[in-house]
Amino acid sequence: MYGVSGTGSVVGEEWGVRAARSRALGVLRVRGRALGLAILPAAVAVVLYAGGVTGHFTGSGWDVARWVVTVLALVVALAATAVALVVARARPAATPTVELSETAAPDLYRLVRDLADRLDVPAPAAIALTPDCDSWLEDRTHRAHRARRTTGDGDGDGAPVLVIGSPFLWWMRVGELRAVLAPVVAGTGPAAHPDIAAARRFVRGLDAAVAVPRAPGLDPLRRLGAHGVGQVARVLLRACRGHAAEMERGVAVAGSERAQDVDYGVRIVAQEQVGLAYAGWDRLLTRVALPAWRMGRWPSRLDAGVVSALTELSRRDRLADGFSSRLGERPACDLLEEPGAVDEATSLLAARLFHGGPAEPGPDWSPVDWSRYPEEVVDRKWRTDAARLHQVLDGLGAAGSRAGSPSAADAPTLTRVIAHLSTAPTTPLTASTAPSSPTTTPVAVRSDSTDFTDPTDSTDPAGPADTTDPAALGATGTTDALDVHDDVDIHDDGIHDDGIHDVDDLQHIDIDIDIDSDIDIDDEMEPVNPAAEALAGALSALLAREEAAREARVAAATARAAEAAARSGGQDDRSGAAVAVSGPDGPLPLFPLQPPRSGRDLLADHVTAMVCCAAVDTAEATPGLDWLDGPALLVGGERASDLGPRVLALVEDGDPEPLRVWLARTGVRPEKPVRLV
Repeated sequence: MYGVSGTGSVVGEEWGVRAARSRALGVLRVRGRALGLAILPAAVAVVLYAGGVTGHFTGSGWDVARWVVTVLALVVALAATAVALVVARARPAATPTVELSETAAPDLYRLVRDLADRLDVPAPAAIALTPDCDSWLEDRTHRAHRARRTTGDGDGDGAPVLVIGSPFLWWMRVGELRAVLAPVVAGTGPAAHPDIAAARRFVRGLDAAVAVPRAPGLDPLRRLGAHGVGQVARVLLRACRGHAAEMERGVAVAGSERAQDVDYGVRIVAQEQVGLAYAGWDRLLTRVALPAWRMGRWPSRLDAGVVSALTELSRRDRLADGFSSRLGERPACDLLEEPGAVDEATSLLAARLFHGGPAEPGPDWSPVDWSRYPEEVVDRKWRTDAARLHQVLDGLGAAGSRAGSPSAADAPTLTRVIAHLSTAPTTPLTASTAPSSPTTTPVAVRSDSTDFTDPTDSTDPAGPADTTDPAALGATGTTDALDVHDDVDIHDDGIHDDGIHDVDDLQHIDIDIDIDSDIDIDDEMEPVNPAAEALAGALSALLAREEAAREARVAAATARAAEAAARSGGQDDRSGAAVAVSGPDGPLPLFPLQPPRSGRDLLADHVTAMVCCAAVDTAEATPGLDWLDGPALLVGGERASDLGPRVLALVEDGDPEPLRVWLARTGVRPEKPVRLV
């Protein structure tokens, strides 16, 4: 029905606004009931006093009732007043953004206002950017948010702020950005409705009141009172949660229906770019930016880098074919006066949100350009990891056991690492190799097929044992491993026998064996490479200590910055700034990119870094940057994509041969010391 004709669009829009207003009234009814419940004791007290004055409620009993109800009314009134004040004064959470003044993006403001005129809705009060692939309207009418507003004029103070994902500005064209923003800007119409605006303010106030008990600087008495207010706010939030969700859904429907008349065809194509931008942005952050952040460097042109990443993705993926051909059109970032400054601000904010970096650049937190990324990030990361690996080896006492002289053993060579990890892999547990002990894991065998292969055929170099000889079975430990006693029921066509006379007879035999459930197979099996396990554990412990020290430094720097801001008394004037950053609410990082890595993954990364250092120092290899995969080793100008499986074979299985073959083919000399940080 919706969107079939102009009339259908209007009907859909009116339905959305009507549904949103109905749900907003539901939220306000919850507020009204709470207010009525708060003044109910006072109303009862007024009735009792009126009855006493008129002579209807006389006597000592009514006097006591009047005093009790009066005290109760005062207590409830004071509590309700405290809750109302906290809800009204609590600062609602705001999305961390880079706020743009009109002087920093006059063309972007003009585009948004023209779009609002075409949609016949109020224009947003301001525009802000966020390092994410999304766009929305955010109400910042609270006085704490208005104080940070970068716009100098007071127009549109009641309108919401338009938040735009910064990757959209660099990847999308101007027409595509207008089409994507149309449904979002159309939401300012329903947002201006008094009932919807009041309901939103009430919900935001309750949400902010819930977080008040966690605010720092409260004394025990005030924190106790804040907990009580928070409990009341939670009850009210649960009561109006359904109405608030349906209200926002109705607002979204109304905006979508209104925007169908504006660039509808272009919007269909632009939605494909939204998904592509999200994929490229996520890959850029996790594979490219995260290694730099861990090194204390933050790429200062993340938004420009997403264009390179998406161009590379369209080159590799045929499904994205043709997307890079749009790059000849005018990009949306041309709507900014200084795209470089805006890109740098959003890149620093992304580092804070996703990694927890400091708010300002410093000696241990400096920007890096993409042209310097291979040298200042990739090469440094490899050498830092290699130095950490040899530090752990020194702590484990790995020197001298497999190398030659003490000086050669202590040298930071790849040979030392390979020798430490090259342990003979443990032979898998089979019937021919299982030890003869009560704790050996029993084996359940059932043969239902006509083909039978002797399991000892490939594991015994001397050849399979003669299974027809009971002495041979006892010598190999098969009888003990299978634990065949009275519980074994061997039957063949109704004929019961106590022994096996031929291997061919096993094809019609069912063996039912009771397995002791108390035996833990994982506990009995030793790790394939014990040296790798010990090294991975030591690496994990060292990295945890380094990360704790880094977080302590960041926390100290943040505390110093907050103290300096408190001393200044908030007198800094942001009205003249072209670009301002609103800080995050809560502990950093707000959105961690990756879960903690396992010790085996950390060890594989460090061994790979050691191999790359040896390749750079002794062969014709250079550090490089892959826009989709991050740090890369370039051998002869080509990326060495076959190194990972060979390193895993060494780390997981203790098999150095695949890596040695690769080193010989590449010309890397593992016995040469490498340069560390």
